[in-house]
Amino acid sequence: MSDLFLGLKQKLSGKNVKIVFPEGLDERVLTAAIRLAEEKIVQPIVIGNIEEIGAKAKELNLSADALEIYDPATYAGMDELVAAFVERRKGKATEEDARKLLLDENYFGTMLIYTKKADGLVSGAAHSTADTIRPALQIIKTKPGVSKVSGAFVMVREDEKYVFSDCAVNIVPDSNDLAENAVESAKTAKMFDIDPRVAMLSFSTKGSAKSEETEKVIAAVAEAKKRDPQLVVDGELQFDAAFVPSVAEKKAPDSVLKGQATVFVFPSLEAGNIGYKIAQRLGNFDAVGPILQGLNAPVNDLSRGCNTEEVYKLALITATQVIAE
Repeated sequence: MSDLFLGLKQKLSGKNVKIVFPEGLDERVLTAAIRLAEEKIVQPIVIGNIEEIGAKAKELNLSADALEIYDPATYAGMDELVAAFVERRKGKATEEDARKLLLDENYFGTMLIYTKKADGLVSGAAHSTADTIRPALQIIKTKPGVSKVSGAFVMVREDEKYVFSDCAVNIVPDSNDLAENAVESAKTAKMFDIDPRVAMLSFSTKGSAKSEETEKVIAAVAEAKKRDPQLVVDGELQFDAAFVPSVAEKKAPDSVLKGQATVFVFPSLEAGNIGYKIAQRLGNFDAVGPILQGLNAPVNDLSRGCNTEEVYKLALITATQVIAE
């Protein structure tokens, strides 16, 4: 395990952070939750039928005895969750609607966070990103001053660590979205002891090409500086000009980044999604996330292609977001 995650485990020791896992019957999720419970790093709350989860654990030669398991169908506090959901939705859901929706594991788990019975949530191993984000946007909502959620990955390879964003949520961000993403991604970097040096990426470096797409990135840099005057940010930059000092010296000699960026903001979702997967598959980076940025409480989304180790690591990251707030 990399130094990043060993450090997170030390930070979380004794904090008793409660993380909800709505997909309790997924083998990867259940195995990671049991490991976390046995290591006493975080307190997992697993959602699902108690008997079925116990049987699944036995099938995996594991014990679910250390887990806290909640079944929405039999949960004693459901009336409280229903009332809180109806109040939160402010006329958009009846009590009948709420009772039906809260049988859904993601809605149920998100309401546990809203009612302070849990601190964060990790889902997505068996659900789409939309299924994970929708309850969070309806119930937890975005922080003051944040208009859109964005999805960042912490990219880790031995002692190297970077933040890539947005790789999961916003298909065609405008300049304000990109600026907001830059500020939030810098905050994410700081949580994981990454000195945030933010590159706003493009297919152009400092006017080498001119188009609506490059102008959008240039405007985003100016807006990000307005939002956070202390932010170390530059663009528009091609990846090599943001990352390789010798290339930066030629292409962007006046850049504050000097080819030493640590946070990379992609100009579109397709660029971000393709970029992180290339780094993951060809560069052998661990891609942990996506970390959903900008919410009032940590809710994070797994890739459906994730493995047990990725579930475990995203849980550590989610718990770290809790104690950083």
